[in-house]
Amino acid sequence: MPRIPQAFIDELLARADIVDLVGSRVTLKKQGREYSACCPFHAEKTPSFFVSPQKQFYHCFGCGAHGTAISFLMEYDNLDFIEAVEELARRAGMEVPRENGPGHQDTQKLQRLIAAQEAAANHFSENLRRHPEAINYLRQRGLSGEIARDYRLGFATDARDHLIRALSGSFDEQELLNAGLTSRGDSGPPHDRFRGRIMFPIRDNRGRVVGFGARLLGSGKPKYLNTPETPVFHKGQILYGLYEARKASPRLEELLVVEGYMDVIALAQFGLRNAVATLGTSTTRDHLERLFRVVQRLVFCFDGDRAGHEAGWRALEQALPLMRDGRQIRFLFLQEGEDPDTMVRREGPERLHECIRQSRPLSDVLMEGLRDRHDISSREGRAALGAEASRLIRDMPEGLLRAQIINELAQLAGVTAEQFEHGMGQRETDSREEPARTPQPPRPAPIARRQRLEITPVRLALSVLLDQPSLARELGDTTWLGKLNTPGVQTLAQVLETLGQHPHLTTAGILERWRDSETGRHLLKLAQWRPPPSEEDSVPQLLQDALKRLRQQYLQQRTEDLLARASRAALTDDEKAELKTLLASKG
Repeated sequence: MPRIPQAFIDELLARADIVDLVGSRVTLKKQGREYSACCPFHAEKTPSFFVSPQKQFYHCFGCGAHGTAISFLMEYDNLDFIEAVEELARRAGMEVPRENGPGHQDTQKLQRLIAAQEAAANHFSENLRRHPEAINYLRQRGLSGEIARDYRLGFATDARDHLIRALSGSFDEQELLNAGLTSRGDSGPPHDRFRGRIMFPIRDNRGRVVGFGARLLGSGKPKYLNTPETPVFHKGQILYGLYEARKASPRLEELLVVEGYMDVIALAQFGLRNAVATLGTSTTRDHLERLFRVVQRLVFCFDGDRAGHEAGWRALEQALPLMRDGRQIRFLFLQEGEDPDTMVRREGPERLHECIRQSRPLSDVLMEGLRDRHDISSREGRAALGAEASRLIRDMPEGLLRAQIINELAQLAGVTAEQFEHGMGQRETDSREEPARTPQPPRPAPIARRQRLEITPVRLALSVLLDQPSLARELGDTTWLGKLNTPGVQTLAQVLETLGQHPHLTTAGILERWRDSETGRHLLKLAQWRPPPSEEDSVPQLLQDALKRLRQQYLQQRTEDLLARASRAALTDDEKAELKTLLASKG
């Protein structure tokens, strides 16, 4: 990863307004010196999510989510660190500088790949305007110019090297191959991958084109063609239409997951701009995690034939480990041979809305699917059902939904809930030969269960400094802290040294300097501290008191050290004078 200069991150966080950033995605309400909202990272009815403009920091007392503006973009928009910094810089009108380092050339290559995709999207868009046959096709499908514009639809001509000739002045042959825009056979020069097709640019979370879907305009095979896997395009992770859905409605509550680009486009034409599509692949865990970062309610729409039901079951299997309380998934199986595109054109959007309202919850689909797959009239069939059910739900998060499902599964299997859970635990122990499952990160414990940190002078001093970093300017010499032997004091010394070198550093700037470290995780916890309203004026005194207690510990430690050394050997004159002063101060 190329190194972004620390000074730039400090300046970026100093300019960023976390209230404005979070408020663009979540409805905030002023509450004292902070802002509150229902947490965007877990389902709740009573606001426990707070944003501090003073600290440039957010924290949820319900699920424990916390961090800086960079962290919020990473979590809410599902960005990596570099992408979050770039997005924050874009909002601030700043250009991200980079220092050469490990991975710098790789990042430049990725940027070139994305630049090639953007250039290709512009080329295809211009082509669409020049080719009436492509425009007529879209009109016959009922699409307007507005939809074509919003989704950046385009057209690839049937010429063998039309795109190559258009982009050859900006990108070399290998770059176009690496971007998946061209292909090469066993012999001969490269040729355009997409020819004679309507082009559907596929955009990432920031709206950058990273690949394409393409539909053949005439007859032939394959009807649909995607960009192959590239360093910036992974079919198992990206969803068509997700960027456009979020852009159309920043306060999305529900997403409709369909199977094709034309379904997404057709629904958008009829005003349903909350549809996304997987790219010719089954729904993956990565897909679901990205979707649940945006909304808490999903509706999967499948054909009503056997293939559609099998696809729905695969999606259910992927979803169960992510189904914590508050999240909802429903399934809509259309009539056989029908898809959202044809249905909305023939019967209108209200009929589809009605079908969505009548869609079935994941738990119902799970129960019916298990009953259909096993003969519950026999003991053996009920045991087999229990075995499959155990496999499906063993990674499901603890909660009310899981408990309800277990109770009903136990009834189907003809056992008590306790027996079912006991058997599930045994099967998990005996499943060493099963493929390894992707471990899920631990969920934050409810706030009532979390262990309270003991208030020590070090923690109090750090909490105050994270609340008001400017107080460090008034402390004078604190280098003696580096000689004190007590837990956490080295972190305090490092924070004070950093604030001495960068006196205008914000709370967010401090936290970002220790990102992804054990020290950083400790500082994040301490940054949640807020002084009681009645004691806000006494916060500077709290810092002074904490340092006074640490100073007393240091003097006691230094006295004991000198006395121990004097018992072993003669002290120097300076040491004798220091010891005399220390003993006198104690008397």
